Amino acid sequence: MKSNVGTLDRVIRLLLAAGLFSLFFILPGGQKWLGLIGVVPLVTGLIQWCPLYTLFGIRSCSR
Repeated sequence: MKSNVGTLDRVIRLLLAAGLFSLFFILPGGQKWLGLIGVVPLVTGLIQWCPLYTLFGIRSCSR
């Protein structure tokens, strides 16, 4: 697994994850589980690898 997520992309993913996780605490009832979608950008930001980027041949980091 080679890194394909660059620094700026990583920061954006982690901020997006924080925003989505906050929905878990803001939304009422059954809608709060939508905040768990934040797991995807969190994991891809932490491991610096995105499977969709690999599928489409995209790299946002330097070689």
